[in-house]
Amino acid sequence: MTTENPPSLYAAREPVFPKAVSGLFRRLKWWIMGVTLAVYYLTPWIRWDRGPYLPDQAVLVDLDGRRFFFFWVEIWPQEFYYVAGLLIMAGVGLFLFTSVLGRVWCGYACPQTVWVDLFQHVERWIDGDRNAQFRLHKRKWDADKTMRRVLKWTIWMLIAMATGGAWVFYFADAPTLLVDLVTGQGHPIAYTTVGVLTATTFILGGFMREQVCVYMCPWPRIQAAMLDENSLTVTYKDWRGEPRGKHRKRAAAARVAEGAAEPVIGGRAPMIAMPGVPVLKSPVQQGAEGRQLGDCIDCNACVNVCPTGVDIRDGQQLGCITCALCIDACDDIMKKIGKPRGLIDYCSLADERLERAGNAPLPSWRRAVRPRTILYTSVWAGIGVALIVALFLRDTIDLTVRHDRNPIYVTLSDGSIRNAYEVRIQNRNPQPNIFRLSALSDPYLRLSVQGEEAAAITIPADETAKFRVLLTAPVDTDLPERTPVRLWVENLMTRERSPYDTHFQGPER
Repeated sequence: MTTENPPSLYAAREPVFPKAVSGLFRRLKWWIMGVTLAVYYLTPWIRWDRGPYLPDQAVLVDLDGRRFFFFWVEIWPQEFYYVAGLLIMAGVGLFLFTSVLGRVWCGYACPQTVWVDLFQHVERWIDGDRNAQFRLHKRKWDADKTMRRVLKWTIWMLIAMATGGAWVFYFADAPTLLVDLVTGQGHPIAYTTVGVLTATTFILGGFMREQVCVYMCPWPRIQAAMLDENSLTVTYKDWRGEPRGKHRKRAAAARVAEGAAEPVIGGRAPMIAMPGVPVLKSPVQQGAEGRQLGDCIDCNACVNVCPTGVDIRDGQQLGCITCALCIDACDDIMKKIGKPRGLIDYCSLADERLERAGNAPLPSWRRAVRPRTILYTSVWAGIGVALIVALFLRDTIDLTVRHDRNPIYVTLSDGSIRNAYEVRIQNRNPQPNIFRLSALSDPYLRLSVQGEEAAAITIPADETAKFRVLLTAPVDTDLPERTPVRLWVENLMTRERSPYDTHFQGPER
């Protein structure tokens, strides 16, 4: 008895060569691609004057100083809640846009979409449009094909290297790091990061493309839970386009030749019987008992321009990233054959039911304003307002105090009691400042810094200083076992003050 080999579950990738298209959404994608790439590549080179003591790069993740600079804002590690708040805002904003416009992030602003779009334009510039790329793909390797492939891959690699290089510039002074990388003096971690990002950009954007969206990215599966009947998605209106057929243009031309051109009413051309002129019927109409053909002429223009190779006429699919290029392609065909645009268009399930029944869809703003979107907007705006308020109300002094635990207190030779504290003062000003420490308690406690009576401390710009502070209760002081103490730090230059509540430990009673 022989056993047959099980069928293979692996399917090799079929390359997708999208056709160039022009229209509203293609122009929109051009603008978004230009803006996003400009922001990514140029931001590390923007300068911002913070004075002589701080870096002048506008956006910088300073790993050595453990700080994040964003123009006039400086975030310290203990203020990571600002970064967490921004990430939460980004997530809620993504939920909001998805609930209103479907996979608009995937179609326009996702890094994979932007770089694949850029790579495809390079490919189209070198290899030609869709048909020329097909012919070149099937052709055997020769000198011309080799030259084109080498040129295309070289440009892809340069784009990928620029992508990896731009990323590391966010973590160090960009001009200095560029010189170090070019002269071979850069840190190994910088070279490794550039290499990894270059390789991933080159492979994912040049060769894997739509497979990343369909198989690797989890977002297409997550976003399904955020859509409802009011979310806009790219939709083929089958109630208008079906049944489809390629003979409509030929039949219309025959009617025009006979002098019986038919007016277009509601997107359909009704058959009008005239004396002495036979009514033209297509084979599909004859086989369907006179059923009228839809507006779709089955030209496959919508399929040919799709960057993931899906047929939108088959309904919603995982591979559809709602880039809307099929809308531009279909609108162009409808214009050529004299039909109204919108056979493929943004449409919600609720509007689909209305249009299928012959009713007009609701205004877009009524679909966008609903409880879910109001909730998302409220949460998003609330977090943003809270972050802005906290940012403008935060102190330029950060004071932390840690009481020594071993021993908790010390009895000196003269009978006085002493407690020790580790005090950290952070100067968040762009210049060196002088700070003064003081203590407020009842009974009176004497304060000294590192054994010196002077309590004035100079701290460099944008740095943290650590000191050992001693509090001493004089002899014969009526001292309870635990005395509340408030330590004050004052900036003698700006007169800003910051308190910290702790305690003074005395002997047990």
